Amino acid sequence: MKRVIILIAIISIYLSLYAIFSNLKIEKKVELEGLKEEIITKVNITTNRSVILFIPAVDNNGNGIMTKLIVEAKPGNGKVLIDIDNLFFWIDTQQSIRTAKKVAEKYLKMNLSNYDLIYKIETNAQVVGGPSAGAAITIATILALLDKQPNKNVSITGTINEDGTIGQVGAVYEKAKAAKDFGIKIFLVPKDQSIETELIPKKECTKVMNFEFCTITYEVNKINIGEKVGIKVIEVSNIEEAIKYFL
Repeated sequence: MKRVIILIAIISIYLSLYAIFSNLKIEKKVELEGLKEEIITKVNITTNRSVILFIPAVDNNGNGIMTKLIVEAKPGNGKVLIDIDNLFFWIDTQQSIRTAKKVAEKYLKMNLSNYDLIYKIETNAQVVGGPSAGAAITIATILALLDKQPNKNVSITGTINEDGTIGQVGAVYEKAKAAKDFGIKIFLVPKDQSIETELIPKKECTKVMNFEFCTITYEVNKINIGEKVGIKVIEVSNIEEAIKYFL
């Protein structure tokens, strides 16, 4: 009789525990489903969204300038439109826009075939080219899709690769100076480009009879761009690292 009572008690405890854990699993499932729906809602675009990002560039005279990048996302059918006013837009910059769209899709894990993206660059310069705006275009695209405005104290230079990594560019010092003069506090640059190498020529001559023989050697001088310009320069390797500074 005692064995029967003990067996009944064990079965009762087992059934109670099973019911408790079953409820926990159900609650957890509901919670996860709700979270998934919330994420989908965040990137569901039903109205036009636009983002403005100021980025440094170099004009046809080699001077650093600030340009105004506007990215608009709206419901559509996957078109990419470029609006250019008094600006010669190089082919490689157009390629950067295509790459930026692909990286944004991967980063947000969403299909952009139902949305149109419109890119506009405003500047006083007649020539602004090159792929160095790729990272900035990617970040602006992501922020537009998320309907978030960027931190106005941050700017970036760097190319963009399809795997989301940020590649090196030229004229980092000139761009950093343009960003500083514009009021930017934090300037993001590709990895290993916060330090610039300067070659200083050194001429040494010796006279032998009536002839003078000269040789020129170069001394390597390392320049910390942030310290020289007076702006905080931070190296970033990919979009995941860079976008944190804009949010």
